[in-house]
Amino acid sequence: PILYSYFRSSCTWRVRIALALKGISYDLVPVNLLKDGGQQFSAEFKAVNPMQQVPALKIDGITLSQSLAIIHYLEDTRPNPRILPQDPKKRAQVRMIADHIVSGIQPLQNLSILKQMGEKKMEWAQNCIASGFQALEQILQHTAGRYCVGDEVSMADLCLVPQVSNAERFKVDMSPYPTITRINKALLELEAFKVSHPSRQPDTPAELRA
Repeated sequence: PILYSYFRSSCTWRVRIALALKGISYDLVPVNLLKDGGQQFSAEFKAVNPMQQVPALKIDGITLSQSLAIIHYLEDTRPNPRILPQDPKKRAQVRMIADHIVSGIQPLQNLSILKQMGEKKMEWAQNCIASGFQALEQILQHTAGRYCVGDEVSMADLCLVPQVSNAERFKVDMSPYPTITRINKALLELEAFKVSHPSRQPDTPAELRA
């Protein structure tokens, strides 16, 4: 497998966690979203992913983009360890939380939107994340055990950790979200979350390395 990745991309981090959890080794091709006017806009990368976004994963003779589509494929083809519960209710809760983050929070504060916000980008990102986290905190109070849904790591957790990292980068006050904070801390102790961390990638700048 070949993963097209940017160290700081939260969408790509989700996929790196899934690959690490499932023990899938891969080659990494860095795509720097800031350098050369954005390497994702090159003709070469557009041939890999016409949406000109990371992640993209070449695996089993196909090329997939969109982090959740990639994670679902990995779950369908390499089901151990499982990251979607078998119980239909828990499975729906996992998907709900993942969608809440992936559709309802992250796109509002990604690079292309922030560029358009200009000087207001910090305030915009903080507001988007805070309103999403207020809802998420409430949801997790009903679903969480040690992790987002019960005590097993799921696709919801793969989405949560990168989003909390974004919140910290945009200096969001995390004190109103004790459940999110507790789950995030527990997940960051797991090896798959450590090795996939933005501070430990081949393309991480020296000053940001762990």
